[in-house]
Parts: sequence; C-alpha cells; structure tokens
Amino acid sequence: MGAAPPFFWQRPPDAVMEALDASATGLGGGEALARLERDGPNEIAGAGRRHLLFDLMRRIGNPLMLILLAAAGIAGATGDAGSFVIILIVVVLSTTLDMVQQHRAEATAEALKRSIALHATVLRDGRPVELPVSAIVAGDVVQLAAGDLVPADGIVLAANGVQVNEALLTGEPYPVAKQPGATPEATIPGEARGALFHGTSVIAGTATMLVVETGRRTCFGAIAASLARPEPPTAFERGIHRLGLLIARLTAFLVLFVLLAHLALGRPPLESFLFAMALAVGLTPELLPMIMTVSLARGAQRMAAARVVVKRLSAIHDLGEIDILCTDKTGTLTEARIALVAHPGLDGEDDERVAELAAVNARFETGLKSPLDEALLLHATPERLEGWRKVDERPFDFERRRVSVLAERGDERIEIVKGAPETLLALCSQAQQRSGAIVPLEDALRARLLALHDSRAAQGMRLLGVAWKPAPGVERIGADGDAGLIFAGYCAFVDPPKASAAGAIARLEASGIRVKMISGDAAPVVEHLVAALGLPAQGLMTGAEIAALTDQALAARVESIDLFARVTPDQKTRIVRALKARGHVVGFMGDGINDAPAIRAADVGLSVDGATDVAREAADMILLAPDLNVLADGMAEGRRTYANIMKYVRMGTSSNFGNMLTMALASVVLPFLPLTAVQVLLNNLLYDLSQVGIPFDSADPADLAKPRGWDMRALMRFTAIMGPLSSLFDLATFALLLRYFHVDVATFRAAWFIESMATQILVVFVIRTIRPAWRSSAHAALVGTALAGLLAALLLPVLPWAPLLGFASPGLAVTGAIALLVCAYLASAEGLKRIALRPTT
Repeated sequence: MGAAPPFFWQRPPDAVMEALDASATGLGGGEALARLERDGPNEIAGAGRRHLLFDLMRRIGNPLMLILLAAAGIAGATGDAGSFVIILIVVVLSTTLDMVQQHRAEATAEALKRSIALHATVLRDGRPVELPVSAIVAGDVVQLAAGDLVPADGIVLAANGVQVNEALLTGEPYPVAKQPGATPEATIPGEARGALFHGTSVIAGTATMLVVETGRRTCFGAIAASLARPEPPTAFERGIHRLGLLIARLTAFLVLFVLLAHLALGRPPLESFLFAMALAVGLTPELLPMIMTVSLARGAQRMAAARVVVKRLSAIHDLGEIDILCTDKTGTLTEARIALVAHPGLDGEDDERVAELAAVNARFETGLKSPLDEALLLHATPERLEGWRKVDERPFDFERRRVSVLAERGDERIEIVKGAPETLLALCSQAQQRSGAIVPLEDALRARLLALHDSRAAQGMRLLGVAWKPAPGVERIGADGDAGLIFAGYCAFVDPPKASAAGAIARLEASGIRVKMISGDAAPVVEHLVAALGLPAQGLMTGAEIAALTDQALAARVESIDLFARVTPDQKTRIVRALKARGHVVGFMGDGINDAPAIRAADVGLSVDGATDVAREAADMILLAPDLNVLADGMAEGRRTYANIMKYVRMGTSSNFGNMLTMALASVVLPFLPLTAVQVLLNNLLYDLSQVGIPFDSADPADLAKPRGWDMRALMRFTAIMGPLSSLFDLATFALLLRYFHVDVATFRAAWFIESMATQILVVFVIRTIRPAWRSSAHAALVGTALAGLLAALLLPVLPWAPLLGFASPGLAVTGAIALLVCAYLASAEGLKRIALRPTT
C-alpha cells in the first residue's frame, strides 16, 4: 500500500473521514470533548511575550553598547561626571526608543486572531448547534452559508453554489468555486477546489465541511507560527554590530600599546592607566546612538510628509540599503479590483449587447454579488438596464456552473444565462452575430470561439460566457430550461495594472533596485501583467518548483528569477530568506495575511494603509498610498539618512583615531602627557556635540543613486588615510610648539587642544561630500553646531577658569601658526578625500 498523499485535500473524502474516525452526522459530545483535551483549542497561537529584561540584555549585548557602557564606567572612575552622565543618557534613550518600537509580534498575532470567525454551526450528536470556534475539533462537521468565515481547515462534503473569497490567504481577488472531491494535483491551498481554509470567507452558496486541521495545524496557524519566530538581525543591526567590533579592535590596540609602552618606560602605573582609559573613552563615539536616532527621526518626519508611516526607525536606514524589492502583484502593481475589460462577440470585437445581457443577469441575481457581478454592473450604463424586470431565476450551483435569469423589457421576454464558457458553449446550438442575425453554431465557429477564450485566458483574463434565448409566455425556468441557448459572447475580467506601476519600477531599477514579483496567481496571469507593464523581468518559477527545492538549491536559483507564481505564504518567506542568504538586503511589500510572514522576514517589511491588520502589524513601514512611487521616494530618504550617519561614523573612526593615535605616540616620547585625561574627555565631548547638526544635512546625488551598505573595508580605508593625515599635522604642531615657540606644558596643551578641535570639527565640511567642498553647501543646522563647538574650543583656553582645566592662553602668534596648520590640513584632506571616500563596490 502506497504512502498517503502529503496534503489532506489530495485524498478522497471517504478516506479522510475514515482516518479521522468521523461521520457525516458529526461527532458525539463526549468524543468531541476528548479530542479537545487531546488536540487543544482551535486557536491561533500567538507569539510568546518576551520579558522586558530579556530584550534589555539583548540590546546591551551589542558590541557598541558594551563599549559605551565601559566608557561610562571609565569616565565615572576618572572623575569625568559630565561624560559619565551624557553617555548613560544616550544609552538609556536609544535603548528605550528601540524597545518601545519592538514587540510587534504580539500585536500581529492579536490582529490575526481578530480576523477569524468567533462562532460556527457544528453538527453534534446529529443536531446543528452554535459553538465557539475554539471548541471545534478535527472530525467535526460544520455548516457554512454566505457571509460566514471558515473556522478551520477541512474538506467539502457538500456544496450548493458555494464561492469562497480566499484573498486573505492567497492574495487573489477572484472568488473560488468549491466542490466535494479530492484534488490530487493541487500542491498549494489556492489550487485545492475541494478544501476550505481557516479565515477565508463564504460569499455565495452553502457548504458542509469536515474539519481536518485546527489551531496551529491550519494554514493560518502556520502563518502565526512563522510570525512568532525570531528573525535574524536586520541590515542596520548587522552594520552596527560590525562597527562596534571595529571600534573595539581599535580601542584595544591603542590601550594595550599605551599601557605596555608606559610601563616599559617606568611611568607611574596609575597615571598610565588613567591616560589609557581616557584614550579608550576618546575613541568611543558616545553620541553615535543619539546621532543615529536623530537622523532616523528626521528621516521619519520627512517620510511622513511623503505619506509613509515609519514603525521601526532603523528601517529607514535599511530601506536605503535595499537592493532587491519583492512585491505582491495585487494592490501594488494592480488596482486590487475586478474590472470588465472586454466583452467580445463572435468576431472577437467588443459587442455592447453581450455586456448588456450579462449586466441584466447580474442585476437580478439573488444573494451576495460576486466581484464579477459588481464589475458588470459598474460597467453598465443606467440606460442599458432601464426598463428590465425580473420574472424568475435559477441560482448558481456548482453542477450547472451558471446563473439563469428570466427577464423582460417591453414585449421582449428572454432567458439570460451567464457562467463557465465551456458549459455554455455545450448548451448552445446557435449564436448571435453583431448585426443581430442568428446563425448555427457549427464546428468551425465553435472552434474559433474556443480559441478566442484560450487566447484571452492566456492573457490573464477571467472569462464568463453569455447566452440567451427567447422565452415568450414562460413564467418559470424549468429543469431543462437551458436547452437550445443562443451564444452571444464573452465577458473578460482582469485586475487592471496600475497606471503608475511601470514608471515607478523604472525608477527603482534605475536606482539599483531589482524588483521581483511574487504572486499566488497563475503563471499566465503574472506573465501577462509583466508584458502589460513592460517590466524588465526574466525567468519564472512556480510554487510547485519551489516545493521541490531545498533551501540551498533555492538560494542558488533565486537571484536569476524575477517572477514567482502560485506560491504559498511559506514559499514567499523562503524566497526572502534565500535572497538574504545570498547577501542581499531585501524589502517585501504586501497587503494580505498571506504576505505577513514574508513581510516580517524581510529586512524591511512594507504594507499599505488598506492592508489587513496582520500585514500592517508585521510591517516596518506603511505606505498611505499603495504606489511604488511613494516607496521610491522613501528609498531616497533612507539613503540620505544613511549618508548622514556615515558622516559621523567616518569622523568618529578617523579623526578620533588620528588624535588618539597622536596622543598615544606622543605620550611615549614626550616627558609629559600631551593632554590630561580630563582634557581628552573634554575634547571628545565638545567634538561630539559639534556634530549634532549632521542629521539635517543633505546628501550627494551619488549617495542617492544606488543602495549603500555598511562598507567596513571602505571605512577602514578612510580611517587608514584620514587618521594618519590628522596625526601628521598633530606631530607638526608638536614640533612647531616645542622647537620653534618653546612653550610650557599648559600652553602646549591649550594650543594642541585648539588645533585638534579645529581640525576635527572643520574637516566635516570637507568629507561630508565627495564633490569639492566649496561646491556643496552644508545645512544651516550643521554649520551652526560646528561653529559653536569651534568657538567653545577657542574660548576654553583663554577664559579665566582655563588654569583649572590645565590650560594657559597660547597667545596670538601661536594661535596664528595653528590657524595656518589647520588650513593646510583641510587642503590636504580635500586632496585625499576622493581616494578615502571611494566605495569598495
């Protein structure tokens, strides 16, 4: 005996019922209670709430945070209360903001629970009873009618014209007709015509369902479980981690060098230790978290003006680093609505008579209107429908696959039938030409009509056949009332593409972002949309092909494929993770529950304002307008934000490193420390405060042209070039002060403090752009904070309390010489920056 099929809908209903030890009359109360005890309630499991202490420890475990906390401890131990307080405030604020914006998994699971049914009609002991959905167990028989939400996964035992909206699960807007029976060829829920799935809604007809899976074992349960799993770090978090490790290495190198050198030279151990610790604090970019937070918050404000709501601040940076955007088809590239786009007659050209007949049928059809009916009525003009009166109707059922309406206008009474094209053609013996002439439906004409159907279907259209026949004196549609119909033509429907989609994708492609379409719809529909939009896509892979691949095999192929059709929610997530495994920064845009796991798995999850609660809760950003142009604008903002963060990072790792390297070397050869520990910390604090205007600055067009990531090799090269350049001019300052001006220690420290601060602060105007500095204007906020920091550095050594800080006024001659050295340094930095700022990729 062969193995059972992997999916319950692939097995015959009798086999499923036998395996569940169930019957068509339902379970007994005692048996149902026992199964409830065994399997648990029919509830979607939410994400377990993580303890706040766990989240706090995870964030503090970041290397950059550990360095900052160590620096705070050192500052406190050395008596630098100012640095101690500032560093702690920065750590607390940045950590609190991060924690407040997290914990979305719980909200996502709650939204998922709210989207499903609360009660259902269940057969217990042979009688229908109303029960909470949580009490439903495998083996229960549930009765469903139009307007009901499906309470679990199961198979159809009986159906009468039932149509189900599975958009929340598959993302596709077309209603799906259901019928009893196995679907052995179906490998994804969207193809299982004999199955019903938790959370979908019945929009027409009635059905009897045998429950097979409940709770976490349903398709919805799998989505909830994927939302509860922790995701790997985002691109921003990975970048910060690498930056923290880089700073830690630089700090450890300098501290060990100074300690060993000083101890080898017989310097006092305590003084050597305090100086080495001061160097460690001097290398630490204390305000980096604050600069990042301000930059990201500023970006969030600008994106809000562009109609993008940012839920996770760091996602702004990640948005700028995205190099692949995966997007669902419906609602993003299409209008997410069914539209009547053609109504061809026998000659293949649109015939208004066909549209009129179909609209009259839709108008008088009872029950909930399907999206196809609504599209027909929207297309029809009032004049076309005026005067028609309903006489009788024979509703849709799955066996007939059509709706028959008896209607009259004036002296004309006709029966109008619309339904599955192949069914109607089989019932027709005649056809009506555009001129109104009735002709026999011969084999040649029938073949042409079938070819017309196949060609439109291949273009991604959903077709209905329309037929009619005269019915003078008829009052009721009999069981054989559809014999001898006259075929009129087809009504073709499509989810129309957005007018802005092609231009928006062209913008994204031009900015270095490759767009991949991931859809639950069939391959022909996806290919037709791509052709209609003129998208530069290559390769297509179906859900069945993905199911046959391991994660490693999928990762090997996923880069070269731009179109994915008939994919499940789990497969969407697999595609995202495969792309991330290949080193890409991935964004995913979707609006349905089926998209939520992939939205959460992406580096940047994107949804739209009209999306399901689950999709919006899972997303990092919500577009108030479902337009990719809005997203393109947001990506430019993300790149601008990243460019500004990198300005501070470059300064923190090059200027700081250069100055600290100078002090480390000088402390070995000079008979005194070039700066005291307090002066080192004061230097670092003033410099950091002078850079708080960076988040408001603009970015070069080159920084916005393509995705930018945390390029540690480029950062190391920048540090290796600009750091030693700073040290070279520091050493020149030392030689000038000691050999030419012969200053005392206090004057030396004051003069070098001024030179160090001036070079650090002013060089930001050089390295903030790869263009010549005089051709790029800095933002007024940056100019203001930088000049304020420089003014403070110039005033500290000459104020009355300067001796308390260990400074003595350097005098005009020394100050003038320092100014010349600073100008020479800035000119040298301008000459070298093109090499230093060049990216490695």
